[in-house]
Amino acid sequence: LAHPAGRGGDGRVSGDPMPDRHLDLRDKLAWMVEIRGYAVEPVTQVDDPLDPRPGYTFSVGFEATWGHAEVGLWGLAPSAARGLIDLIAAQIAAGIELPVGVVFSGLLENELRSALLTVDVDVADERFPGAAVFYAQTPFRMQQFMWPDRAGLLPWEDGYDHRLRVAQPMIGHWWVP
Repeated sequence: LAHPAGRGGDGRVSGDPMPDRHLDLRDKLAWMVEIRGYAVEPVTQVDDPLDPRPGYTFSVGFEATWGHAEVGLWGLAPSAARGLIDLIAAQIAAGIELPVGVVFSGLLENELRSALLTVDVDVADERFPGAAVFYAQTPFRMQQFMWPDRAGLLPWEDGYDHRLRVAQPMIGHWWVP
């Protein structure tokens, strides 16, 4: 692993204000997981009129650090998604077990409801490139965090804002394996 703190092997400061710029993805993720317990990976939306795909963000390191499935969420700006992943990470680090496969409240402000759904992944899942690189051949789990629309409804509920169905596709499953 390179020396992200800007120190060379001899302990001298390199003077590079961005010491992680030359790390490959695996080393960068490993450094972030070592320092913080997890990394956050955004994936840019695809604006192809024939095959539009929303942007999404997912964690890397929850499984390695806390034995918890990684968490991904769709349709939010990367900064908002990072904030939610940070909030979820704080709960996990504190030993709070968030329910999977059911609707719950208490995580989001104003008692808004949300859900964590199990996502089927394989070891080299292309949807989660950073996790595939970080875990290499080691299997990892993924959960999708589902957030409500402005009326407080979730995607499978009657009255959910249909415009958000493209932004927040439901790739997870309702049942707990």
